[in-house]
Amino acid sequence: MADQPVYDTALGASSLRRITLLGHDLADDVMGTVGFGELAFWLATQRRPTSGETRVFEAVLAALADHGFTPTAITTRLTYLSAPDSIQGALAAGLLGGGSRFLGVTEDCGRFLHDVLDSVDGDIPTDDAGWDALALATVQAQREARKFVPGLGHHVHKEGDPRTPRLFAIATEENLYGPHLSLFAAIGRVHAQVLGKALPLNGAGVCGATLADLGLPMELLRGFALLARTAGLIGQLAEEIRRPVGNDIFLSVDLNNRSVDPDPYTP
Repeated sequence: MADQPVYDTALGASSLRRITLLGHDLADDVMGTVGFGELAFWLATQRRPTSGETRVFEAVLAALADHGFTPTAITTRLTYLSAPDSIQGALAAGLLGGGSRFLGVTEDCGRFLHDVLDSVDGDIPTDDAGWDALALATVQAQREARKFVPGLGHHVHKEGDPRTPRLFAIATEENLYGPHLSLFAAIGRVHAQVLGKALPLNGAGVCGATLADLGLPMELLRGFALLARTAGLIGQLAEEIRRPVGNDIFLSVDLNNRSVDPDPYTP
C-alpha cells in the first residue's frame, strides 16, 4: 500500500480524544480563555496578539459590524423573505455584496496606503510636515490620474465620521498608531488643497489603515470586514424575524413600478 500524503497545519487538528488549535489544546487552553476577536487575529497571523493589538482589532470589528439598512443588510433581509429556510443563503447574499462601495473600502484604503508607503524612496516621514508633503503628492497623483483616494468622503457623515477620531485615539492609546494611519491622517489634513473641498476620512478607510498598521495581511483585509459584518447581518436577521420589513421593501418596489418603452443598448 502506498504511503499516504501528510498535510501539515498549525490550525485545527483532531485525534480520538483531543483537538488542538494553534498548538494549544482547544478545550483546556482556548475555550473560555481566548476571546473571539483575539482568536480571529491569532488564526490569521499564527501569532497571539498583545492585549493592545486585541483591543485595536476588536475596535475595528465593532466599527464595521452594522450600519443599518445598507445594501448588504437589505439583501440579507430580502433573501430571508424569499427563502426563510436558508439562513446560510441570507447571510451569504449579504456578504457577497461587500465590494468597492460597501465594506471593500477597508481593503482598498489599506492596500492604497500600503502601496504608497512601499513606493517611498528612502525613509518614511517622521513628523507632520513630512507626512503632509507625502500626502499632498499622493492626492495630486491620484487627481492627475483621475482616480479617487479610497477612504475619503461619506454619503451620510459629511461633517465627519464619528468612528474615525475614536479609532485614531484607541490606536494612539495602545501605541499602535503607525505609518498607515499617519499617512491617512495627513491625507485628511491636505486633500482640500488639491480637491478644492474638504471631505471626511470615513470609518471604513481608517479601519483599513488600522488593520494595515497591525501588520495583518493585505490580502485578508476585506475578510476582516466581512467577519465583522457577519455579526451585523445576524443581528439584521434576528430583527427581521421579530419585526419584519423585508416584505414592505419588496412591495414598495413591486407595487410602484412603472412600465416604460424599451431603451435599446447602444455600444
